[in-house]
Amino acid sequence: MGRRVPYSYLDRQFAHNVDAILADIRELVRTGDYTLGAAVGDFETRYARRLGVRHAIGVNSGTEALTLALEAVGVRPGDEVITAPNTFIATVGAIVASGARPVFVDVNAEHNIDPALIEAAVSPRTRALLPVHLSGNPADMPAILEIARRRGIPVVEDACQAFGASIDGRFVGAWGEAAGFSLHPLKPLNVWGDGGVIATDSDAMADHLRLRRNHGLRNRDTVEIFGVNSRLDTLQAIVGRHLLDGIIAITDRRIANARRLDRGLGGDITIPPRRPGARHVYQTYVVQARDRDALVRFVNKRGVEAKNY
Repeated sequence: MGRRVPYSYLDRQFAHNVDAILADIRELVRTGDYTLGAAVGDFETRYARRLGVRHAIGVNSGTEALTLALEAVGVRPGDEVITAPNTFIATVGAIVASGARPVFVDVNAEHNIDPALIEAAVSPRTRALLPVHLSGNPADMPAILEIARRRGIPVVEDACQAFGASIDGRFVGAWGEAAGFSLHPLKPLNVWGDGGVIATDSDAMADHLRLRRNHGLRNRDTVEIFGVNSRLDTLQAIVGRHLLDGIIAITDRRIANARRLDRGLGGDITIPPRRPGARHVYQTYVVQARDRDALVRFVNKRGVEAKNY
């Protein structure tokens, strides 16, 4: 048997630059700048610049990024939010946390929400569309936005799995009124724990979200709105900042690995679908097989760890 191929890479993904990160964390300990420290603002500025949006707001998880973004576009208890049924539970959890009811629209051959089916799901209670860029594959945002603009419905992108993905050169997260990203260790741009980012071009929404994530505090003595405690930790911002400059190279490597798998797979295995102009960044490389369980047993027996997804 050849070398074992592990499923998890978490023990290796920071091995090459851990000393530089730890040096910055030691400086953080020296300064005590733990809560909304200078590194958070710097990370947000760089993140927004990388995405091509005006604002990035760091929060404590991708789930909270979606929840706060939905609230910011006006979702309230009793409303409906349209999304895909095959996403991670956090997408639906964010809708429910905002008080709304999830309405599911089936997916197309790309495993993303089918724009052709969205309009039939719109009702007088529809308050937002929440397309998911599943496993790093961009949903068809031009088609989704055409429906949204015609019907006057705001769009919040679930881009938690898709930092660096794009459509015709425009990054996901820069299409809707807002977008939620995750910084979880398994995501394309990751940190040493939980973290999230909300992206938006709206100055008013960004100002509201910065208040909302920090108890509604304008400053130490002034509370403008009721808020929550959903700040991105300064430590995690330091870690994320170290990855930003190299994130395109990281995703290019994922794409190259995916193409290598494409060339080696065939028969009864269906490789991830793509469409022209879409940059798929492969948070996961998901295949379909006629006998899925037998395939998993086959590769695991040969030292290649794989899972049903």
